[in-house]
Amino acid sequence: MKKILISPSILAGDFSQLGKDIQKLEDAGADMIHVDVMDGHFVPNITIGPPVIKSLRKYTDLPFDVHLMISPVHKYIEDFSKAGSDIITIHPEATENLKDSIDLIKSLGKKVGLSLNPDTPIDKIEKYLDQIDLVLVMTVYPGFGGQKFISKVLKKIKNLKNIKDENKFRFDIEVDGGVNFENNKLAIEAGANILVSGTTIFKNNNGDIKKNINLLRT
Repeated sequence: MKKILISPSILAGDFSQLGKDIQKLEDAGADMIHVDVMDGHFVPNITIGPPVIKSLRKYTDLPFDVHLMISPVHKYIEDFSKAGSDIITIHPEATENLKDSIDLIKSLGKKVGLSLNPDTPIDKIEKYLDQIDLVLVMTVYPGFGGQKFISKVLKKIKNLKNIKDENKFRFDIEVDGGVNFENNKLAIEAGANILVSGTTIFKNNNGDIKKNINLLRT
């Protein structure tokens, strides 16, 4: 079984000191840093853009796991690559030509992720599963942190894991949305090997980030 990786979402951090928060996450054993990029159009919230990612890059050598919730996404991919993203995850609904966007991310030397919203079926991306590095399964409707985990999505994670195993595909399965110390086990059992968490990591156990990361991993 693959090691369970933890990708803390800085959306739940203190935006006045994100650099320090990222250093705390690295010291606490995080495997990567999850960056939620929202445009107020594709999702009903606005967060950060390439200049902020570029400014944060110097605080850690951990991979930046960048989730682009923006539309149209294709024309911004290169900007986020130059800013220091290591994994660039996009939604199939956010680009006119998904194959072109996948190829662009790969041509820039970055890992490719595709994200499925709770209502987006696997067949929306199935023909590309042999070409990508990661599938991000949303267990909330994207746009805001602190939402409740949608348990019906576990079936989709299981189906995705079955497709992966049957075809010997190599992509990671990442889960994002309301992940806590109870449902983390359900997500892992369903087939996830990367867990995104913000509120649970930053807020639980009086903000003991290291303890919270270790609890999520087990």
